[in-house]
Amino acid sequence: MNRVCLVTGANRGIGLEVSRQLALAGDTVILTARDLGKAEKAASGLRGSVEPRQLDVGDPDSVRRFVEELPYEKVDVLVNNAAIHYDTWQRAENADLDVVREALETNLLGTWRVTLALLPSLRAGDHGRVVNVSSEAGSLAVMGGGTPAYTVSKTALNALTRMLAAELREDRILVNSVCPGWVATDMGGAGGRPVAEGARSVLWAVNLPDGGPTGGFFRDGEALAW
Repeated sequence: MNRVCLVTGANRGIGLEVSRQLALAGDTVILTARDLGKAEKAASGLRGSVEPRQLDVGDPDSVRRFVEELPYEKVDVLVNNAAIHYDTWQRAENADLDVVREALETNLLGTWRVTLALLPSLRAGDHGRVVNVSSEAGSLAVMGGGTPAYTVSKTALNALTRMLAAELREDRILVNSVCPGWVATDMGGAGGRPVAEGARSVLWAVNLPDGGPTGGFFRDGEALAW
């Protein structure tokens, strides 16, 4: 491939597996995590061109420093994977709004912040791809109660995907939301599908051809209801 691909929250789980597969395919992967040591440890176990970097999507100063130190004129792929607070312990009727605020800061505003900061680099290429790792929990079509912080943040992320896709279409940047499904990660817990299967949905959106769909919501390459 030989693209430059940036993956947020990539020291474990889906982000790590996406980074592994991209590097094996010949891409240069910028593997980021809030803790540089964790990024370095994760990168050390991968083959190919993998560069560990510190990036806290919830910290504007961290994002600014990251972009200033970026050694590439262009970035071809941005995978917004970083997310927090799968809050199974609360409901909307009794939610701790501080937890909701923290989820929005990372899951929505963090993604938004990084995407805006990377737009010049994405525009510098000819085939930009932005993949927002979302969840069917954020679908209004199937939404019920529970996990209010996580759910609201993913619904808002899907809305951001739609807006960015419309605005960046002329730049030939494809922007899509992807639900990897219930995956057996630290956040998802035991019993979910293997991490490699969840990562496959993300990679499908990363590898879309020019003229592929944009502004969509997908799992395993199939459209999901908003």
